[in-house]
Amino acid sequence: MYSIARSVLFKLSAETAHDLTLDALAAGARLRLLPALAPNVVDLPVTVMGIEFPNPVGLAAGLDKNASAVDGLAALGFGFLEVGTTTPKPQSGSPKPRLFRLPQAQALINRMGFNNKGVDHLIGNIKKAKFKGVLGINIGKNFDTPVTEATSDYIICLQKVYAYASYITINVSSPNTPGLRDLQYGESLSQLLGALKREQLGLEKTHGRYVPLAVKIAPDMDAEQLQGLAHCVLEQKMDGVIATNTTLSREGVAELEFGDQAGGLSGAPVRHKSTQTIADLYAILGDQVPIIGVGGISSGEDVLEKLAAGAKLVQVYTGLIYQGPGLVKLCVDACRNMTKS
Repeated sequence: MYSIARSVLFKLSAETAHDLTLDALAAGARLRLLPALAPNVVDLPVTVMGIEFPNPVGLAAGLDKNASAVDGLAALGFGFLEVGTTTPKPQSGSPKPRLFRLPQAQALINRMGFNNKGVDHLIGNIKKAKFKGVLGINIGKNFDTPVTEATSDYIICLQKVYAYASYITINVSSPNTPGLRDLQYGESLSQLLGALKREQLGLEKTHGRYVPLAVKIAPDMDAEQLQGLAHCVLEQKMDGVIATNTTLSREGVAELEFGDQAGGLSGAPVRHKSTQTIADLYAILGDQVPIIGVGGISSGEDVLEKLAAGAKLVQVYTGLIYQGPGLVKLCVDACRNMTKS
């Protein structure tokens, strides 16, 4: 069924197809049509960051920036959803076109630029949703906020989403907001994470519950940069690391149509870079800080590769565009079979 839908959607621009799909998922949830169409995904509970996840396969941030289709996405069998990236103020993002398919490589290039309707709109949608499962909320800074003042944007979002999140992701790795990736390094990272950690502990007292903080990182760091980030994560007592975001590399796609477009590359071409980052990070962190693996997952075997490298959970996005919702079941089944063997 999805192959038919995909053939229609792929005749549209990538962003139009994306928006229509979210609208259809939201409508399907309201009309209660999705349970009959959704794959039967088995329960495979796992506890990470002190949270019990129904299964280890989640939706990566970026697909539902405004939490407009949470109930529809939840019906697809994910063990958890991550919405956002959200910012304090609404922003339109980069000029269109800004999302490109590379079907030969099972990949996307995007330079969306944190387009979203702002954190208050996202919270309004979450309040209306019926979903009671594990919900991550991914936060970032507005385009026009100087990098030197970025901490204030993250704190605003942290304060606002804290009551509604199962965990919160600090996005310092999108390549589409100028200067954002500079926050992954050195004193800038230490100051940001330190400030957010202090705010998290204060919010824990206010709300009477602890909401874990995860840091989302890029796959383009060298060994020294990754080691510095890992030590900062340990020093500031972060609860998790999400590895990885999109890559600036064009290895494997440079000669394809749209392969020279600016933005972050996701999908199959980033799989090895992401997995290697997970392995290198796990070599430093061990089991002290759990890693959520994301990047290039389009099969059950890809999930097992991420888990073998050191990830405790995985997330999918681009693979879902090409493989359809059946990918969730394939991934969970692969995890189940691994636990049986």
